[in-house]
Amino acid sequence: MTYPEKISKRLKELCYLRPLADVSCVGTGANFECGSFVRYSLAIEDSAIKDISVQTNGCGYMTAAADILAEKLISRQLTDLHGLKNDELIELIYSALGEMSDLRRDCIAACIEAFRSALSAYRIARIDEFSGEKALICTCFGVTEERVEAVIRETSAETVDDVADACNAGSGCGSCRMMIEEMIDGRLR
Repeated sequence: MTYPEKISKRLKELCYLRPLADVSCVGTGANFECGSFVRYSLAIEDSAIKDISVQTNGCGYMTAAADILAEKLISRQLTDLHGLKNDELIELIYSALGEMSDLRRDCIAACIEAFRSALSAYRIARIDEFSGEKALICTCFGVTEERVEAVIRETSAETVDDVADACNAGSGCGSCRMMIEEMIDGRLR
């Protein structure tokens, strides 16, 4: 198959199609039109993506799109990725590879599905770590009540944003912000 110039160039310079030693989570997406898959393995440390590995049996379009997405998302904080829309992810790919035909949109969708699946797996694993042991305040980042109390005490945090800056609690979906506010108010009384 002959690929457009940008795709061919990217296929010669793949950076993320390699094994990853320290994997935090894995996500897979599939294109059922052609039977291909793409899998992202992420290494997450300090709430940031430290490394990414891609595995795929897909065509050059899927491989190039997966590699570009990995390049654009590595080193990003998880808080920066929260709420990122599919259109924004598609634009990251298009800005590097150019727009693709409608026939190739399933390849891009599989890449995005795999990446989101990996982040979901990470979040589930973080929640499972705390099941039954300690009260979990922030499920987005797996932050316990004990950790939030320590941040409030040690940093003299006066706002939820102060706590979020120190440990990410309250910077994801926002459902824990009211509880963190109550903890801050309790300390200030």
